[in-house]
Amino acid sequence: MTEVPNEFSVAGHWPGKFDEPGLAAWAQKLRAQLLAPQVSLGLVFMSPRFFSNAAEVLELLRLHARIPLLAGCSGKWLIAGDEELEENAGLVLGLYSLPGAKLTACHLTQAQVDEANGAGYWHAETGVGPEDTNGWVAFADPFRMDCEAWLRDWNEAYAPHPILGGLASGEPNETGTQVYLNGEVFDEGSVAVSVGGPIRIEGVISQGCTPIGDTWTITRTDRNVIWQIANRRAYDVLAETFNKLPPDEQRKAQGNLLIGLVVNEYLDEFHRGDFLIRNLMAADPGSGAIAVGALPRVGQTIQFQRRDAATGTEDITALLHRKKRELGSHRIYGGLLCSCNGRGQRMFGSPNHDARHVQEALGRFGLTGFFCNGEIGPIGKRSFLHGFTASLSLFVGKE
Repeated sequence: MTEVPNEFSVAGHWPGKFDEPGLAAWAQKLRAQLLAPQVSLGLVFMSPRFFSNAAEVLELLRLHARIPLLAGCSGKWLIAGDEELEENAGLVLGLYSLPGAKLTACHLTQAQVDEANGAGYWHAETGVGPEDTNGWVAFADPFRMDCEAWLRDWNEAYAPHPILGGLASGEPNETGTQVYLNGEVFDEGSVAVSVGGPIRIEGVISQGCTPIGDTWTITRTDRNVIWQIANRRAYDVLAETFNKLPPDEQRKAQGNLLIGLVVNEYLDEFHRGDFLIRNLMAADPGSGAIAVGALPRVGQTIQFQRRDAATGTEDITALLHRKKRELGSHRIYGGLLCSCNGRGQRMFGSPNHDARHVQEALGRFGLTGFFCNGEIGPIGKRSFLHGFTASLSLFVGKE
């Protein structure tokens, strides 16, 4: 059992099977670790072995940890404190005391996404206007929810307030996941929690890449195909960028090249974290075109990127230390970490990579989360769906 105490947050791991008296006692003990007088929010993530007992687990946790608002989803692998639980995951629970926070939660469906007709629709459906929130955390089913369409709508309704979280995961090669809200279990849709009042959400979105070569401007494109960069054939610019790398860097980049798209063109300079990273899907030396996993636009600034274990460590370390400087003396009340299921030991070769770096850079606080089928987080003033990313949400005091 892993328990990380803090005045305002605590995270714990239950490695066992469903056991009503055992879970009740564990939840009570975890609640006792929290030094604050009240719980504001609970976040729970459960491995698929709890699917049949999920509703019972939720009620046990709500009752014995005294949680007024409980949200979460299923995850094959889980995170608690500075541990990433890739074996015998069980369930994890985070308890957060967020003084004065105004929390509003809702379950959203694909039918609502299909029906939505503008920002006002979501304000009415959720009961939350842009003036009522500082940001959202959300968990969604990746198989029966068009999350890209939902996020486009959500940005229209709430940007620049961020939305962070992840897409639920379950057993590999199966399409069953769950999302949770209070005592209810849903096998579709998403659960979103608005955080308002004196608590805001700060995000760290580590896409695991390092930029290579120069920044360029797209000059001809058709849907997801880039034909020209700086009025040259796109393939030629890509080849030139690769060939200018030192031999050891070329070896590292082989098969690991991606493209970064600037989201906010009004910045004076572009740095790590300003690019939305997308896959480089194909490159054709004959036509000179490259295909990417996005819809780039003419005039957009791009830079090629490399991703591997070393760049992943470099990226998350740099972004966490930047966030620490930005926060200054602002209190971190707790955190949520949603990491891609392609990260962890499979990517870094050692356990606890992302969770350990968070705690080492920002200090000890209650941190919980899971490994996702896709990660949600902002780049610039809009939120996107990512891959191979660590999306960290921090509950931070506004004053």
